[in-house]
Amino acid sequence: MAGVRLLVGTRKGAFVLTSDGKRQDWQVAGPHFGGWEVYHVKGSPADPDRLYAAQSGGWFGQVIQRSDDGGATWTPVGNDFTYDGVPGTHQWYDGTPHPWEFARVWHFEPSLSDPDSVYAGVEDAALFRTTDGGQTWHELPGLREHGSGPSWQPGAGGMCLHTILLHPSDPERIFVAISAAGAFRTDDAGKTWLPINRGLKSEGIPDPEAEVGHCVHRLAMHPSRPDVLFMQKHWDVMRSDDAGATWHEISGNLPTDFGFPIGVHAHEPDTIYVVPIKSDSEHYPPEGKLRVYRSRSGGDDWEPLTQGLPQSNCYVNVLRDAMAIDTLDSCGVYFGTTGGQVYGSADAGDSWMPIVRDLPAVLSVEVQTLP
Repeated sequence: MAGVRLLVGTRKGAFVLTSDGKRQDWQVAGPHFGGWEVYHVKGSPADPDRLYAAQSGGWFGQVIQRSDDGGATWTPVGNDFTYDGVPGTHQWYDGTPHPWEFARVWHFEPSLSDPDSVYAGVEDAALFRTTDGGQTWHELPGLREHGSGPSWQPGAGGMCLHTILLHPSDPERIFVAISAAGAFRTDDAGKTWLPINRGLKSEGIPDPEAEVGHCVHRLAMHPSRPDVLFMQKHWDVMRSDDAGATWHEISGNLPTDFGFPIGVHAHEPDTIYVVPIKSDSEHYPPEGKLRVYRSRSGGDDWEPLTQGLPQSNCYVNVLRDAMAIDTLDSCGVYFGTTGGQVYGSADAGDSWMPIVRDLPAVLSVEVQTLP
């Protein structure tokens, strides 16, 4: 029977959770890198044993960790991205006379076909790539060199490149999202980039409909329809049917259109999930009720999913990378909270159970389907 592996990044280490295809009983391993912030852990679609983790700390800086055995053991890689070969300086050298300082890696996106090829989104916002399993990293400078770059501003969490979507059949096309600059697309493997924010409206910036300056929280797509994109924005849930050229709002009957994660059902490209929170200043569920909302119509209408979730006195948040969806026949949905709980549903969200409680605050959740 196929199984699943959850990769959980937290404020104080990484955890690996495994189960069989029933997804009822779970084994928990960790913490790996205990005491360190682990912003993201991601597995390679081309090799289920190859994992990458972004380990960071204010004193020692950024360390990339790689596992070749499904998370049992880890090896630091990529120290030569630091200036003059010195690790822990918060610096990746970009080929210019002075190093470009950065805070951390926010997101890894491994190649769909090559376990040694991985993209990394970092803060301050930039996109890097490795083709040798993380040993060396090279910036795709066309993004930062886009003419709008000087006008980018940080969101509340920093100026982070947090979302990377790889087109399933066109290796030249990549989508990224930056807080708080907006969404961008390349059609030439990163040489040049196009802002794809038409239709977005954001209060608090000089031009609410500007080409850039929008605080996009997360993008999602289904591989069978890569030109259809879904977005959770800083206020507003949005959809594009033309690869980001234009967007329209699908917030509909949600109790609030503010939130961070958004995900798509593995087998139903019109079924999407969000976790609304009250506001940009009150990062907790409306009425203290933890509810995942599901739309089976591509965003035309939404239903609350509550069975097994706390419906009173719940004041946790779910961050942008903290939701994942598996590919088993009965689609599994998972999310982690800032209160340290990881919840899972083995029936596409109809019912939920706590997989583990009392972890450090969860920053990211990814899932792998295992043979």
